[in-house]
Amino acid sequence: MTVYTPRRAARVLLVDASGRVLLFEGIDPGRPGHRYWFTPGGGLAPGESPAAGAARELAEETGLRLDPAELGESVRSETIEFPFDGVWYRQEQEFFLVRVPGWEVDTAGFDEIERASVRGHRWWSVPELTATADRYYPADLPGLLVQVGGAADPAGAVPGPGGSC
Repeated sequence: MTVYTPRRAARVLLVDASGRVLLFEGIDPGRPGHRYWFTPGGGLAPGESPAAGAARELAEETGLRLDPAELGESVRSETIEFPFDGVWYRQEQEFFLVRVPGWEVDTAGFDEIERASVRGHRWWSVPELTATADRYYPADLPGLLVQVGGAADPAGAVPGPGGSC
């Protein structure tokens, strides 16, 4: 029987003027061959609201500083289960959509775990996501971006190969 560590998190769909979403490439230290792409965001501090956590994580991971009120309402709430570094998590998370004309990512605010597990970042278009064999989270990211108006639907975006972490 798997024992899950409960976790609350906030994530950001950071979309540029070309409709591309920012993703980080990560590895799981407990499974070094497990590579994947993921949205900016992370765990909430005790008592921290999802919007405040999303704004804090966005600043730490990309250098983009926004007031939590600028994020608006979350565009998705979900509960996921995944392992990371040998621990299984059951994470309740909220996604926020943030549009920017463009952005030079500054990762100077990464914490120790992020410095050890993040290999890089890039901006992905929906067609690139639907065409790649790379793993990304959430697994239905192309459809989610189209659904929330973060990207145009390139002839029917379908979920990619993703899956659970």
